[in-house]
Amino acid sequence: MKVDYSQYELSVKEKAKFLAAGYVVSFAVLFLFYHSIPFSLAGGFLPYFLIDRYENYLAGKRRALLTTQFKDLLYSLSASAAVNQQIGEALKSSLDNLSLIYSPKTPLIEELKHMVKAISENRESDIRLLMDFAERSHCEDIDNFVQVYMTCRTMGGDLEKMLKSTTEILVDKINIEREIKTMTAQKKFEGKIISVMPLIVILFLNVFSPDYLEPLYTTLAGRMIMTIAIAGLGAAFYLTERLTDIEV
Repeated sequence: MKVDYSQYELSVKEKAKFLAAGYVVSFAVLFLFYHSIPFSLAGGFLPYFLIDRYENYLAGKRRALLTTQFKDLLYSLSASAAVNQQIGEALKSSLDNLSLIYSPKTPLIEELKHMVKAISENRESDIRLLMDFAERSHCEDIDNFVQVYMTCRTMGGDLEKMLKSTTEILVDKINIEREIKTMTAQKKFEGKIISVMPLIVILFLNVFSPDYLEPLYTTLAGRMIMTIAIAGLGAAFYLTERLTDIEV
């Protein structure tokens, strides 16, 4: 079954785990802010409306993993081209090499298995298979490589030189992206801690000084303040994710 890497469909088990965890978290946060069991019970179903966002998040993680693995594929293809292997043989060698590193269920290994089988058994075109992979991957680096490879094959260029130069360019780009993600990871973590701190403060006050917060739970003005506070926390978390999401 061919995979469209722009989408991710949760299994029944994954969806159940997400909804169960989301219900518990939503109930706890809403009860902490409103002290209303009926409202918290109803609000616990909010994660149901976030399933699409969670699936998009998982699809992005899978594409990032595929891009990282693709870098290793480029090294392997470049080495195979240096000993004059055809693309079918190079893909087979890459599959053998990368299978020692990655699990059989990882995206790139499954794609390589499909391409090797299609070329060796069904005599399918390597260009068509690579173009199909690039289209489904929705990864700019993979698409760039396939376009350059297709041009090289069509125009009769030096495959070894093309693979070497393309590998160097794409690997540099992937490494830069990784460095940026490493630098922003700390800021994301700090932002999440800052977002969680108000929850800890409110919980602490509820435990040790409940009378101090009582007006926030028993008056209309207090309810409005709590609503603005929880909306602000959500906005802060969202902005932290957006501001640290840098693309190269």
